[in-house]
Formats: sequence, structure tokens, C-alpha cells
Amino acid sequence: MKSRDIAIVGICLAIGAILRFVANMFPGAIVGNPVIALYCLAIILIRPTFKEAAGIGLVAGVLSMLISHSIFPPANLISEPLGALVCAGVYGFVATKTLGPAVTTFLATCVSGFSFVFVAMAVMLASIVAVPTVTVTGFFMAVIPIVLITAVFNAVVTQILFFPAKRAYTR
Repeated sequence: MKSRDIAIVGICLAIGAILRFVANMFPGAIVGNPVIALYCLAIILIRPTFKEAAGIGLVAGVLSMLISHSIFPPANLISEPLGALVCAGVYGFVATKTLGPAVTTFLATCVSGFSFVFVAMAVMLASIVAVPTVTVTGFFMAVIPIVLITAVFNAVVTQILFFPAKRAYTR
């Protein structure tokens, strides 16, 4: 990866982390994840290899873990690299489409969000001796809309930012 590409990734991750940190200051259980939207934008712009995309996801996971107020922050170390890999893989198929950035970001956010939920559920199941199935099912049903709403929001943000960012990147 060129130093210019590393700078683009760093700027996107920094902006995403700042936005997420500021959003965490407002009360409420649901906080969007602009880190995903912006690392997807970076991946879409620079088109890294899968190894580089996994590295971007790992850095995003560390940032997200440090500023998260979620149920199990270390799950970000798994979910963000998976989201970044999906972003890198899917965009290769939809790069020529007008809504390619939105579709890619939506799918990457869904993979990242649901993998985060599954890791958190596994930790919850491992830490509680007797877990009623209804409780785990209820938790999963409660977070489905959160993940999907975040995925839609991220897709819209990335699509809106894509064209001006691409113009600036190609200069």
C-alpha cells in the first residue's frame, strides 16, 4: 500500500473514531458506527488486497473496542476485520454499479454487526451457567433492527461521501 493510501485510511479511521466517540457522549442505548462507514469508504477508494483490508479492519476493531460502550467491546477485534474483508470482496463485484458503495457498505455493516452479536452471545452463554433460550433469542431479536438500521445509515453515508471523496482521491 502506498503512503498516500495509508494516509487516506488513517484519516477515514480517525474521523470515524471521533464521530463515534462524540456519539457515545449522548445518552441512549443505540449508537451508530461511523467507523464502519468510513473504513468502507477507504477500502472502496484504495482497493486494498484482502490482507491489507483485514489489517484495516483490525485497526478499526482496536479503535472501536477502545471507544465502545457495548456489551462486549473485544468482539470488535473479530467483527471489524470480517466487515472489512466483506467490503473488499463485495466491492470487487459491484464496483461498476452506481450504488456499489452503498450495497458494499450495507453488506459489510451487516456482517460486522451480526458477527459482533454472535461473539457477544457466545460470551454471554459461556459466562452464565443456566441461560434460558428465550433470553438469548430475545437478545438476538432485539439487536436485529439495530444492526439493520445502522447498516442502512452507513450505506447512505458512504454513498453520499463516495463521489466527492473519489474526486479528491484521483487528484
